[in-house]
Amino acid sequence: MWHYENQLRKQGYRIIAGIDEAGRGPLAGPVVAVSTILPENCQIEGLRDSKKLTEKKRDQLYEIISEKAISIGIGIVFEETIDQINILQATKMAMVESVSKLKCAPDFLLIDGNQNLNSNIPQRAVIKGDTLSASIASASIIAKVTRDRIMKHSHKMHPQYGFSKHKGYGTREHLENIIKFGPSKIHRKTFKGVKEYCG
Repeated sequence: MWHYENQLRKQGYRIIAGIDEAGRGPLAGPVVAVSTILPENCQIEGLRDSKKLTEKKRDQLYEIISEKAISIGIGIVFEETIDQINILQATKMAMVESVSKLKCAPDFLLIDGNQNLNSNIPQRAVIKGDTLSASIASASIIAKVTRDRIMKHSHKMHPQYGFSKHKGYGTREHLENIIKFGPSKIHRKTFKGVKEYCG
């Protein structure tokens, strides 16, 4: 999990931020991006892609990462902006925002996926980076837990949609509730499965 970070340190880079997001696919709620800077060779047992972890394990790792990380930056772009600029651009916006929230400026960015960011900081996109880089994996976990907590809070305001269970993803139950109740103010109005029911 430290292959990319170790390579970069051999090239002289010292402050390496891993970046990942949560929430590109859901029909409701924001997209959340996180940048994390970990100490060199920081050992966090069980660190891996957030999607391969149970909710309980993610919560545990969230606390450990928050304690051990040199810095964590969080960027959030909400559904109204997602509808205005599309989810890809909103994700990039959230990622750039997350970098700006770091308390120390990174000298290299490792980004999950295949997209580069509009930034002067040297960077590398890593496909399946959340399984290959400790920095990206830690960002993945912080992003997933942060977004899930936002959706659980949204459930209190809109309980009829079941956000606490599916977190806004297009499950059968969720789609049936959109048909029954119509879209809420946090639904992404341009997404298939929602836009059909917008007045």
